[in-house]
Amino acid sequence: MKVLLSWIREFVDVPESAEDIGTLMSVRGLALEGLEPHGDDIVMDFDVTANRPDCLSVIGIAREIATAYNRPLNVPEGRDFSPAGSDHAIAITIEAPELCGRYAGAVADVKVGPSPEWMQSRLTACGIRPISNIVDITNYVLLELGQPMHAFDLHQLGGRAIVVRRAKPGESIKTLDGKLRTLTPDMLVIADASRAQAIGGVMGGAHSEVTTGTKRIVFEAAYFKPSSVRATSKALGLKTDASTRFERGMDVTAPARAMARACQLLEQIGAGQAAGTIHDVYPAPQSAAPIVLERTRVPGLLGMDVPDANVERILRSLGFDVQSASAEASTSAEASADRSAGHAGWNITAPAWRVDIKRQVDLIEEVGRHHGFEHLPSTFPGVQQAPASSDPRIARDRRVRTALLGMGYSEAITFAFIEAAAAEPFLGGDAPVALANPLSEKFAVMRPSLLPGLIDAVSHNRRHGRRDVQLFEIGTRFSPRGETRGAGFAWTGLATADHWSGARREIDFFDVKGVVEQLAAVSLVSLTFGEADVPYLVKGRAATMTVNGQHIGVFGLLDSAVGDRRDLPSGDEVYVAEFNLDALIAAAPADTLRATSLPRYPWVVRDVSILVDDALSAEAVRGTIRSAAPSTLIEVREFDRYQGKGVPDGKVSLSFRLTFQSPERTLNDEEVQVGMQHIIDALTRDLQAIQR
Repeated sequence: MKVLLSWIREFVDVPESAEDIGTLMSVRGLALEGLEPHGDDIVMDFDVTANRPDCLSVIGIAREIATAYNRPLNVPEGRDFSPAGSDHAIAITIEAPELCGRYAGAVADVKVGPSPEWMQSRLTACGIRPISNIVDITNYVLLELGQPMHAFDLHQLGGRAIVVRRAKPGESIKTLDGKLRTLTPDMLVIADASRAQAIGGVMGGAHSEVTTGTKRIVFEAAYFKPSSVRATSKALGLKTDASTRFERGMDVTAPARAMARACQLLEQIGAGQAAGTIHDVYPAPQSAAPIVLERTRVPGLLGMDVPDANVERILRSLGFDVQSASAEASTSAEASADRSAGHAGWNITAPAWRVDIKRQVDLIEEVGRHHGFEHLPSTFPGVQQAPASSDPRIARDRRVRTALLGMGYSEAITFAFIEAAAAEPFLGGDAPVALANPLSEKFAVMRPSLLPGLIDAVSHNRRHGRRDVQLFEIGTRFSPRGETRGAGFAWTGLATADHWSGARREIDFFDVKGVVEQLAAVSLVSLTFGEADVPYLVKGRAATMTVNGQHIGVFGLLDSAVGDRRDLPSGDEVYVAEFNLDALIAAAPADTLRATSLPRYPWVVRDVSILVDDALSAEAVRGTIRSAAPSTLIEVREFDRYQGKGVPDGKVSLSFRLTFQSPERTLNDEEVQVGMQHIIDALTRDLQAIQR
């Protein structure tokens, strides 16, 4: 908020320099962002927080300065009016009182021209372009009192009527910026007897704009519902000084004062004269309920004593009504203990412009700000030591996260709210967990899986030129049955980095399987794999993960139809995986791990190649091998899978490398061969395999 120092001094006697004022106000919660010279004057630029719309005005800032310096605030008086004659009467009707709580209007005879130099200078210094004396008056009142105003050309208002109503379906209006805007019934308009003339709280219409030919005007000042103005401004993509103030919350008592000030300025600069009284429509007058401020709560929350007289001075200077409250009026034990003093605190009524004051703590904050937090005594904070707790879930998350980071993945944090269409392939037959009041369709349901967010993140990276993308996320999934902790990752691009030799290889199913197995290893569990049939993965290039017979997740190649719906570039192969971290924790061994000595004896390696039905999974073959093998078999690894020339239709050639080792002695060839024969017999008998 930019304001001239000379303008502030009209309301409060502060001979101090702008620098000194800015320094003090910065520690009182109204930070000074900068100072700019403006002729013989100085422009002070204050950073006003969103909860203080009252400080978006000269008088609001002056009130804060007056309180900080303990000086009186001089408020300008309004103007009395004679009763309006019938020739100047205008009918004001509020048809949407839920969106417009108050509307004031006044008719004036005017002579449109330039405003005086002093007014133009002040407007320019505060960042507003002078237009004409009538429009400049409304902007001057906006800056001085914080109340947005508008002026209509009375002769352009049909029926000499103002109707505050909701827009009709499909209704449109050409606004002052020259754009035609289509409205919806959620939006408030200021209309005459036949058409919309302004968008309530946002911008006026071009049809009733004040021009050099205007002879009679209607000033308006109103109170509009903040959420309505905010929604309208956002929907239309139209933000103005007026909408900024209305959407933060305005003083419902200000329209009448602003109207009187505008009429006073109209006569002061010789631009015209009000033709009658102010027409003030206020269907449901509001009054603030008093807030009990307990004496004992002030030092209790602030950590310092503030004299009662100082509490009362600060609050009265800020415009609060302060009445002493007896101890019997308070319900707290601390205040009741103070009954012998006969004074438990105060009943405080906030002024209408302080829309941010709701509770006792808000009042205590005001007292603390202006008493000065620099008066807080220096004390050492108390330290409470508590024994460290060990949460296996945190340790497991850390292990998985560290492992993925070590494998080149970057951690992503995506929204827990997603659109229903993105969630649909991942529901698994469950209904989505829908929000009762979503901000938009893009955030309508809670994610049943981490993969929709990861897929969108991969899509975003690919569309911005990233070729190789490796992302993971650890987070919560939601279903009607409850919440589960999960981990997921997505991978697209090359399996190896570029090399001068030119060797390049795209990632495949087995690269992803290797990552999954590595995560299982760091989690101290053993996985088994099976064929997966889920709608978002390509059948035949997807697998399930099982621990101790419990399904914990899936991984595989993302179906192109799902990728297309998430704007993945055509032709991209994206592999994804997701598993249940809670189940992984439950499956991990509870016993303390013990180290074992390194093997002292060499291992023996044998390869076996077999033909089996192509419907048979490698995991089933691996299971048969392990069940038939001697205890000296320590590893079974598939290293080749082939279908094509030389292999009958419906068959697949699988090759496995078997490693044997004994911790007690060196194995001889004969006993290894006996074990191999047991394995081959089992494969032939149980799986009808043919050794190649």
